Amino acid sequence: MLLAIPEVLSAEQVKRARRILDSAEWVDGKVTAGRQSAQAKNNQQLPEGSGAAQELGEMILNALGQNALFISAALPLRVFPPLFNRYAGGQSFGTHVDNAIRQVPGTGHQIRTDLSATLFFAMPEEYDGGELVVEDTYGVHSVKLPAGHLVLYPSTSLHHVRPVTRGARIASFFWIQSMVRDDGQRTLLFDLDVAIQKLNRAPLEDSPVVQLTGIYHNLMRRWAEA
Repeated sequence: MLLAIPEVLSAEQVKRARRILDSAEWVDGKVTAGRQSAQAKNNQQLPEGSGAAQELGEMILNALGQNALFISAALPLRVFPPLFNRYAGGQSFGTHVDNAIRQVPGTGHQIRTDLSATLFFAMPEEYDGGELVVEDTYGVHSVKLPAGHLVLYPSTSLHHVRPVTRGARIASFFWIQSMVRDDGQRTLLFDLDVAIQKLNRAPLEDSPVVQLTGIYHNLMRRWAEA
C-alpha cells in the first residue's frame, strides 16, 4: 500500500524546520547507505547525531504519535529516528530497495523495515525533478508532495529519486517496524478501519455496507482454504 498522509506537520512547524535545515551543515549522504545503495546514492544528509537532526526528529515523532491516519495505516511498533536529506544540482538516488534490518544508532536495538516514509520540507514549485518513484505490483508511482505531507510505502518496493535540476529537494526519511509484518494483511486492516470509521460517522442511509462486504470477501480469499 502506498499512502499519502497530508499535513503531518503544520505550516508553522514546517517554517521552523526550514529555518533549521537551511542553516544546517550537510554531509555526503553515502554515510547511511549500504554497500550496494552507496553506488546509486548522490545527495547530502544531516549528520545523524547533530542537534538539528535530533530536534527535528523529535518534532516528527511527536507529530506521528498524534496522527490517526498514520497510526491506522502503519500500525507502528517501532519508528527509526528520522533522517534528513537534500538533493540539488542534478543529484539523485538510483533504483534500490531499503535494507531489511537497520541498527538504531547509539543503541543495541534493531528494527525490521516494514514501511518506508518520506516527509517533504520543500514545496513542489521550489524545485524541478526530485520525484520519489515507487514500483509495486500495481505499476510505477511518482510522488512529489507539499511541505509537511508524508508518503508511506512498503520497504520491499524498488524506488528511486529523480535528479533535481533546479532548486533543492529537502525531506526527512525513516522506517517503521509494524505490528503486522505482511503488507497485504496490513492493507486489509487499514481498509477495514477506514470503513468502520465511515460507518460510525455516516447517516444510516449512507452506510458503507458494500465496502465492508468487499473487505469480507478479500479476507476470505486470503485466509480460506477450499
